[in-house]
Amino acid sequence: MSATAPLLSSFPALPLLAALLGACVGSFLNVVAWRLPREESIVLPPSHCPHCGSRLRWSENVPVLGWLLLRARCGHCGAPIAIRYPLVELLCAGLWVAALLARPSAMGPQPQPWLLVAAGWLLLSWLIPLVLIDLDRLWLPEPLCRIGLVLGLAVTALIGFEQDAGVGRELLFHHLVASGVGLVGFEAVSALAQKAIGKPALGLGDAKLAALLGAWLGLTGLGLTVILAVFSGAVVGSIGRLSGRLGKHQPFPFGPFLAAGGAAVWLLGHDVWLAALGLVW
Repeated sequence: MSATAPLLSSFPALPLLAALLGACVGSFLNVVAWRLPREESIVLPPSHCPHCGSRLRWSENVPVLGWLLLRARCGHCGAPIAIRYPLVELLCAGLWVAALLARPSAMGPQPQPWLLVAAGWLLLSWLIPLVLIDLDRLWLPEPLCRIGLVLGLAVTALIGFEQDAGVGRELLFHHLVASGVGLVGFEAVSALAQKAIGKPALGLGDAKLAALLGAWLGLTGLGLTVILAVFSGAVVGSIGRLSGRLGKHQPFPFGPFLAAGGAAVWLLGHDVWLAALGLVW
């Protein structure tokens, strides 16, 4: 049974509420992923068509439904609206519901259920624009990684000290170490690859994302995340090259695999993945 089961028994409508709120957050994250790389404000101007600049009506901003009602085209200029927008909204909605059933192992023995759910919503939502921007630009924005790292340590301290002072100190130290290991480890791998083959194997943004995930997941969680990311990245990369979609030396983003691995470790916990990977720690 997940640590958040008491919340579901007390509030049966919570999954529906989480899905609706998650979809709204996903709509905002689409804006972040579009505007941040272009150095635009994520608040002003209000939502508008990127082609004609027309401000969107409230009904056009309703997650998923707005896209369907508009038939995937701007109501002002007729420009196509990418299917990515409703897919991101649905993804965020699904992750928010999944967070209600999550079994994260990184936040101590007896975390408060509502704190655990809020932490899951924050982490999973924070990863989405990082994934989208990395897919678009092969770039992980340092401000998002840095703030996400600080938030991870702050949430760890809050949840840990809420349980017990000893638990809080142990968790915070453990997650600080994991964050440092993620940063230094990835930078070391990149530097070694630079010497061996003349180019870095990983971007510095990947090291910062690893540090962020260490701050949230601890050392064991980070290790499992990296294993999942390397395996899934190798599979996708091999398929891409065999199918001709990726050139022999064409780079592709590793950040989405790290983020997906981190989300999977948060949602299912350490024990499930240790058993699935046949690892005994």
